[in-house]
Amino acid sequence: MADPTPTPGIHHVTCIAGDPQENLDFWVETLGLRLVKRSINQDDAGTYHFFYADTEGTPGTSMTFFPWGDMTRGTVGSGQVSRTAFRVPEGSLDYWEGRFDEHGVDYDDRVERFGSGVRSASENASGEAPRAETVLPFRDPDGLPVELVAVETPDDDPVDPWTEFVPAERAIRGFHSVTLRVTDPRPSEELLATMGFERVGTERSRGDTPGDERTRFAAEGPVGKYVDVIPTVEAGRQGRGTVHHVAFRTPTDEDQESMRRAVRREGLRPTQQIDRHWFRSVYFREHGGVLFELATTDPGYTTDEPPDDLGGRLVLPGKFEDRREEIEAGLADVTVPRAETAEADD
Repeated sequence: MADPTPTPGIHHVTCIAGDPQENLDFWVETLGLRLVKRSINQDDAGTYHFFYADTEGTPGTSMTFFPWGDMTRGTVGSGQVSRTAFRVPEGSLDYWEGRFDEHGVDYDDRVERFGSGVRSASENASGEAPRAETVLPFRDPDGLPVELVAVETPDDDPVDPWTEFVPAERAIRGFHSVTLRVTDPRPSEELLATMGFERVGTERSRGDTPGDERTRFAAEGPVGKYVDVIPTVEAGRQGRGTVHHVAFRTPTDEDQESMRRAVRREGLRPTQQIDRHWFRSVYFREHGGVLFELATTDPGYTTDEPPDDLGGRLVLPGKFEDRREEIEAGLADVTVPRAETAEADD
């Protein structure tokens, strides 16, 4: 049987938050991402689903949240995405540290990754080792571990950064990577290879749990192309401040179905395709317990709102529209931060 079409990389990452207004304020005003979709959790209509991304909601830029205000704080450990990293332009980390100081963000000292200590890139067909990078770790108001990674920005970068709060030369430009923590890395690493990721190097982990080995896998897409794998025996517990799932791009239905078949051949149990209104999805837990999603590119976030109005109203997918009055009554009132409002308050 033919190999699946390789995934270009990450499509979106979905996390669990607490207070919805606090979540909006941080991810829109402090980090400068655009709210491209204000909707509901399609499996729990009494909960918001916020989507933050670049100007157009480009695949590979979208961080999404379920704000479950009554959920307890989670614990990051085995079977989870332990960190989500975003790309920022080289030379911008001084700006971000200053911004974090101004907004009271909890952050750590910068760390260097994949410098001279990288071992064995020869297992990668291209023989290309990871490029040395500088990382700024921080946490959102719910304690979610996040990172900014300084990268060179190519002229043909597909990301169109949102600039209402952060200037373009400093703004977040989509995902850099996710870090998986699993008890036994080998089956997870074999699955990543099946999905089209190539192993590009290993080093002793820094900025997570010192001393552990971090192994990097790379896809061929320009955004969200990396997955790092670190072994751990520490149990994780889902809750506020943890990642719910990570979605990978399978651009077309045919790509998705070929990947679904490949995942089944790995002994996993993917769902049937589920219509999520802005993309079509397949879900499964990989060998280490991390919840993976395969997501199509179409129809995209502009299918129900024009580009200039993304995130401007509560969007209810198809079957929920008849329940709008009931659903709106059960959701907390929220206000999307606007630059002119922030300036007026200064």
